[in-house]
Amino acid sequence: MARGATASLFDSTLVVVPRGTPVPRAWRNRVLFASHPEPDASSVAAARAAIAFFRKFGQGDEIVALISGGASSLLCLPKKGITLAEKKARVRRAMRAGWPIERLNRLRISLSAIKGGKLAEATEARVTTLVLSDVPGADFRIVGSGPTIRKRRGDRAVLLADNRTGLAAASEEARRFGARISIIRRSLSGEAAAAGREFAKRLKALARRGRGPLVLLAGGETTVAIRGRAGTGGRNQELALAAALEIAGDPRLSILAAGSDGVDGNSENAGARVDGGTIARGARRGIDAERFLAGHDAAGFFARAGGAFHTGPTGTNVADWVFGYAAPPES
Repeated sequence: MARGATASLFDSTLVVVPRGTPVPRAWRNRVLFASHPEPDASSVAAARAAIAFFRKFGQGDEIVALISGGASSLLCLPKKGITLAEKKARVRRAMRAGWPIERLNRLRISLSAIKGGKLAEATEARVTTLVLSDVPGADFRIVGSGPTIRKRRGDRAVLLADNRTGLAAASEEARRFGARISIIRRSLSGEAAAAGREFAKRLKALARRGRGPLVLLAGGETTVAIRGRAGTGGRNQELALAAALEIAGDPRLSILAAGSDGVDGNSENAGARVDGGTIARGARRGIDAERFLAGHDAAGFFARAGGAFHTGPTGTNVADWVFGYAAPPES
């Protein structure tokens, strides 16, 4: 988002991005690197710097805030009486219980001294917020837990793009190659494994009804409820592994599930690619896909069987995408 803004239009700029994000050399003196997907001391430092930045401006000024998914972790300042460790523990428990992103962000706001408009309250300037939304189907103003969204005359919030924007672009690209396109309009949600199985079943059904190449597109944000110990992975890899079990043995089918920000759970992957031979390749290496799925260790499975999808930080976040492809039957 910062690359898209013309820096020369602004008198002063502060950019907060995840560690590891490549930035232009000319930006080095105005960029702060913070932790994502979980906050740490760098996130607290970034939050304090953002508050100080907002306080520099007053009546007659305008602050343009560029907010995308991930801001909840990049800017983290627990409210008085709560430590960072306590806040992280409460959010982590909610995530392990499978809370959806809207509910998680409401929890984060209740524990924060910067979220829910509190950053904007640090200034008398007018605030315009431009949003890339990672909250499919919900009010885009809660993205990043809404640090700059307050109820004040003159403030504005504008949605720039969301998950559907990416689906539309993917659809146009697939049409260039002559594929039939089917888009699941309802946002993906609920347990990742269940969503993966349902996506795979739909892809199989569509493939049976048509002869040409087919692309099935979906987007959203699923959850993973973890009970007991868990391995390495994330919701996209878990979805992909469950889908692989459903399409096993069908050489026509392949599926990619990935996070638009290049991050999936506690792994270094963005997601995973699977096809009709994924489960068999794992079995030849002595890997039981069902066991890895039950242990929430999808990244461990893909590390050994192949299929991990790695992009590194993408610089954007509009939730997750799942793309399915059905090749035409052999004549």
